Amino acid sequence: MSRTPRLTLLKLGGSLITDKTGVESVRQDALDRLAREIARALPKLRGGLLIGHGAGSFGHVAARKHGVGKGPLDARGLRGAARTQDRAAALHRIVIAALLRAGAPTFSLAPSSFLTSRSGKPRTVGLDALCGALDRGMLPVIYGDVVQDEAWGASICSTENLFLALAPRLQRKGYRIQRALWLGETEGIYDSEGRTLSRLRRKDLRGLGAAVGGSRGTDVTGGMAHRLDAAGRLAARDIPSLICDGRVRGRLGRALAGKDVPGTHVVP
Repeated sequence: MSRTPRLTLLKLGGSLITDKTGVESVRQDALDRLAREIARALPKLRGGLLIGHGAGSFGHVAARKHGVGKGPLDARGLRGAARTQDRAAALHRIVIAALLRAGAPTFSLAPSSFLTSRSGKPRTVGLDALCGALDRGMLPVIYGDVVQDEAWGASICSTENLFLALAPRLQRKGYRIQRALWLGETEGIYDSEGRTLSRLRRKDLRGLGAAVGGSRGTDVTGGMAHRLDAAGRLAARDIPSLICDGRVRGRLGRALAGKDVPGTHVVP
């Protein structure tokens, strides 16, 4: 490539766009607002944007019900994996519809169509469709999905693991990943007194995941602890992260514009 394409990673947390204490409960007002903020920011964004979203009260509830993501699956478990995949895809279509209504040039990508795993960890990844969408100025959108697994038959690939699998491969392709934005329903990472930690270095994260804990509501992939681990791993690749509260109107738009917003910065 004659130039280095810039890229921002954005995760819309499942707890932000759905009510994870319920079953298949979409926070439609929040989702529509976030979609509008994204669409307004795109023309001014320096570089491309890759969106990933969680499975929320769709995929997580189904995965827990059918025992998907814990190990090898028998025939009954594989049928449960198919149902889980269907529910995750159902939420994805709702997210895509919101972005299209807002005017964003979305390009939907099911991770199960370009990625396989082994024992729950991404193994093979195809980049052609994703890079093609980015290079044409489109907005690729991925999500936590059920994928083929060489050892288990099928397993869950979270958005965090998708970003971790894609980041080094995109960097080798010549993309410069400027940062990752993680939007949820907290101001960031809190200290023992409930105050937001504004800045964390990778070495500060050791042992912090256990203290942070999981997610409110149903979650089979680890919640905030999983997100913090992913942010630390991205920091090891010189990719900074911002974990912030997506419930605040305008915050996503300001973050995409590069403005200072409250939250926790995880830096290399």
